[in-house]
Amino acid sequence: MATNSTSTPTNAPLKVVTGVVRGSYVNVFKPRLNELSGNEEYSMTILIPKEDTETLGKIRGAMNSAIQAKWPNKAPSGIQKPIHDGDGEKPNGGEYGEECAGHWVMNVKSNRRPGIIDVDMNDVLDPDSFVSGDYCRVSLNAYAYDNMRRGVAFGLNNIQVVGRGDPLGGNRASAQEDFGGSPASGVRSKSEGNGWDDDIPF
Repeated sequence: MATNSTSTPTNAPLKVVTGVVRGSYVNVFKPRLNELSGNEEYSMTILIPKEDTETLGKIRGAMNSAIQAKWPNKAPSGIQKPIHDGDGEKPNGGEYGEECAGHWVMNVKSNRRPGIIDVDMNDVLDPDSFVSGDYCRVSLNAYAYDNMRRGVAFGLNNIQVVGRGDPLGGNRASAQEDFGGSPASGVRSKSEGNGWDDDIPF
């Protein structure tokens, strides 16, 4: 859409229900302070496969509808869009992680806790049941804003968890892996010397 010309009428809904996407930076069970806005927010990044043209078409239509609703006569130039190419550079510079390759990347958030269910429509209450790297579907609402900047964003409504994935940003070892050896192994008595120093104050 050319943002410096008269808006083309669109009847696309502002609400979008995605196909299967991957969650990253998942923070949807407890709010976290957004230091820029000062608001407590629930948020996540969704990774949308580039081959999912149906979801991308819905997102594009919702963005156009939000722009037209905000600026019905003429859309201003320089409107910021919320979706970015995972194979390119981040808006503020730097490269995306390898998990973003082949995907479109979009941040979504809400001031209210999203509803979270599984494939059987049961509520998901355990934070360990949905973490960064897992797969889901999300419902979103597009809206345009005009404050310090002009742009379009998507609010996060609800999440349906559909499958587990390799964890992102949390590949720490288990306690069993860290402490799998006998507690006595590797422990040396002071009589053995070899590195003990009476001058060390602990």
